[in-house]
Amino acid sequence: MHHQHRDAYLKRLRRIEGQARGLQRMVEEEQYCIDILTQISAMTKALQSVALGLLDEHMAHCVVEAAKAGGPEGEAKLKEAADAIARLVRS
Repeated sequence: MHHQHRDAYLKRLRRIEGQARGLQRMVEEEQYCIDILTQISAMTKALQSVALGLLDEHMAHCVVEAAKAGGPEGEAKLKEAADAIARLVRS
């Protein structure tokens, strides 16, 4: 991960952490189920956004460099990226 993006990711993750605490309060206060589900959906989308950003960065830097080098390392990085994409699609 490049340091220029690290701070942005940390800021987003802290915001997501706040959303999780908000969800806990909503459950504790027995708020309306649909409102809780709406917040869960928003939090899920926020996590997916972070994941896609990290994946994009990984593909643009780590995978491209490994592919240029070729050989087993390049193949391993491509498989690793494909596996990560498959996990994201299933989630």
